[in-house]
Amino acid sequence: MHRIFALGVGLALVSAYAAQAQRVSSPTASASNVIDAAKLNGIDALVREDIEQKKLPGAVVLVGRGERTLYQRAIGQRAIVPKPEPMTLDTMFDVASLTKVVVTTTSMAMLIEQGKVRLNDRASTFIPGFERYGKENITVRHLLTHMSGLRPDVDLADNWSGYDTAISLAMQEVPTAPPGTRFVYSDINFFLLGEIIHRVTEQPLDQFAREHIFEPLGMKDSMFLPPASLRERIAPTERCTALGWPCDPVIAGVAPANAPSTEILRGVVHDPTARRMGGVAGHAGLFSTAADLAIFCRMLLSGGVYHGTRILSPLAVTKMTMPATPFDERNVRSLGWDVDSAYSGNRGELLPIGSFGHTGFTGTSLWIDPATNLFVIFLSNRVHPDGKGDVTPLRARVSTVAASAINSLPAAARDLAWTGRDFGAAPQPAVPRAAAGVLSGIDVIRASGFAALKGKRVGLVTNHTGRARDGATTIDLLHSAPDVKLVALFSPEHGIRGILDSKVPTETDEKTGLQIHSLYAETRRPPTATLDNLDAIVIDLQDIGARFYTYMTTMAYVMEEASKRGINVVVLDRPNPIGGVQIEGPALDSSSIGFTGYFPAMPIRHSLTLGELAKLFNAENRIGANLTVVPMKNWQRGEWFDETGLPWINPSPNMRNLLQATVYPGIGAIEGTNISVGRGTDTPFEQIGAPWIDGVQLSDALNARGIPGVRFYPVRFTPTSSKYAKEECQGVFLIVTDRTALRPVRLGLEVAAMVSKLYGTKYELESAERLFGSRETLTRIRAGDDPALIVASWGAAEARWRLLRAKYLLYR
Repeated sequence: MHRIFALGVGLALVSAYAAQAQRVSSPTASASNVIDAAKLNGIDALVREDIEQKKLPGAVVLVGRGERTLYQRAIGQRAIVPKPEPMTLDTMFDVASLTKVVVTTTSMAMLIEQGKVRLNDRASTFIPGFERYGKENITVRHLLTHMSGLRPDVDLADNWSGYDTAISLAMQEVPTAPPGTRFVYSDINFFLLGEIIHRVTEQPLDQFAREHIFEPLGMKDSMFLPPASLRERIAPTERCTALGWPCDPVIAGVAPANAPSTEILRGVVHDPTARRMGGVAGHAGLFSTAADLAIFCRMLLSGGVYHGTRILSPLAVTKMTMPATPFDERNVRSLGWDVDSAYSGNRGELLPIGSFGHTGFTGTSLWIDPATNLFVIFLSNRVHPDGKGDVTPLRARVSTVAASAINSLPAAARDLAWTGRDFGAAPQPAVPRAAAGVLSGIDVIRASGFAALKGKRVGLVTNHTGRARDGATTIDLLHSAPDVKLVALFSPEHGIRGILDSKVPTETDEKTGLQIHSLYAETRRPPTATLDNLDAIVIDLQDIGARFYTYMTTMAYVMEEASKRGINVVVLDRPNPIGGVQIEGPALDSSSIGFTGYFPAMPIRHSLTLGELAKLFNAENRIGANLTVVPMKNWQRGEWFDETGLPWINPSPNMRNLLQATVYPGIGAIEGTNISVGRGTDTPFEQIGAPWIDGVQLSDALNARGIPGVRFYPVRFTPTSSKYAKEECQGVFLIVTDRTALRPVRLGLEVAAMVSKLYGTKYELESAERLFGSRETLTRIRAGDDPALIVASWGAAEARWRLLRAKYLLYR
């Protein structure tokens, strides 16, 4: 029944387009009764009010209904610096992400009409090699609807340039979620679509758009890379930022200077990724005018035709603009267009859900309503001159006023709404989670009958986390395995039972009678004698996902010693409990390399499993071990520990739940300072404090920062052990409101920066150097730099790690 209903809605819409095309060509004697011109004239005052508040320098607003232009006004100034210039109706704007719908979506619809591309074609069909790292099931539909799971953009902090480089970086991406399961607005999606158009048509995107969209429709002022002769008509944006190089297309292949350009961008695309790609990209780069965009809107409202020139069929327009995201996705998108999502505020309060539109970062917007035949074009350069303008509320108010000016609607228009769904948009989960829980490495090797260890004398590095899914310990399973001789045990920090917070003694295992050799005593490496007569050494430990958690270093040291003696190393892999996607934090200073930081290029949140780390260490540090990683089954990179079906076992005494693991990369990074992170309480890492902190003051200050994914409330607590034992501390308790939005290393940075700001040298910030691993970061905190800017400075290191680790990924 739903399928029939959706089809009926689609056919009704095609009929509506045809009817609208007929209506707009007929004279309307009672037009003054249908439109309230006084209300439309109120738009001018709304815009000028925001201009006075410096939210934008000026705007061009055009409201149309079919062929009629109801309102058209140039308001304010086109430029403020270096000298004032009045806004004009023919001003050309960098329309930013309107490129996605005007150029890329329309071009893709043409190729779909021609049978050259299908919505369910895999992107890798057109871009071979893109399928790596779990992207093999991403389709054209996923790219158009932002359901691919790809990140919002490629890294900008690294000094890359060139169109082909951007495509190569996209090919190295690891999805943040399986395709079809999560809406993530992504520029990567659309510059990949631009590349597909390029490969299918054998024409650059700008040439294809010019020949098949702009010239046929008479959009004479719409183009990429506008010539210098048009510069005076183009609305300037802002100065090129430090991360936004190159600022001059002539030097697009040259690395940036230390200081950003002082030249205001004018006629050069504002979007830094598009600029590095040479100014032509599927997500940004288009320049246009209100008059040209009005032509485009009228073409859509007329079912793909404008003044006798057809560029799309009515069914293609219908397909392009009807909802196409899965039923359970609250952000409703069509193919390219926005329908009802977190980004659709520019629809205003009155236009129905059946309408569609898009916005652009520079301050531009389109919204089109087939039910009323209305369209609203808002063009501004709100980023001029300093990038601080904001037109989000204004765009909504303008659309609301435009819609309120319509005094009457035909019955068909009142009933018409996009309530159907495109049934080809069902989500495609890679694994049916209810049917297949995660099997860790010990489960997998056990199922094989321990084939990789047959006939070998084996040493085992493990602790209490080494358990199979059914609870059997790795020690017992190896000890009882036929034709496997377990001869030695090795214990990491916290001991074989994971309860010690001090040096670990060598002892004897009561059940097997085997000696347990400590790898956390005077030496952190296995002594030579303990490796005598071993054929293989097995490692089964649950890591936590942070650089300074010592189990990975213990593993690396064991690999180094085993390599010297020709002993095989077998790592039984386990999940990264905080997921295998998000990368965060500075690289490790060489001065901080040691037991809490083994590999210098690694950021604090590394997003690898222990098995993947073993492969990376072995190759990049040239350890040369004869390494075997036994991978898990059914684990996906985006999964958190609570999604695996495995029981939580505290990896260390103060890591008691997944919430603590979630914040640990940031709160653990600053625990070397003179604040308590809650050790000696029931909630370690969920609270921080000190006797000299005012908890209410700190809570208010941190909440005012609006840190994504977390809130704070003031607390008092008295640790029973560890730092400030038996002293009352004041501080804050952390409430994680959205773990996917939370960036835990930034959380730690924000806490440290605020404590430093409020309490100065009373806070021994420099003691965080060993775990935070970046002296520059701490120096900038002391200097009072904005934490957001400090976080941005980690981007180059994060980008390099993302590319480095890609070679060693075992899971999609």
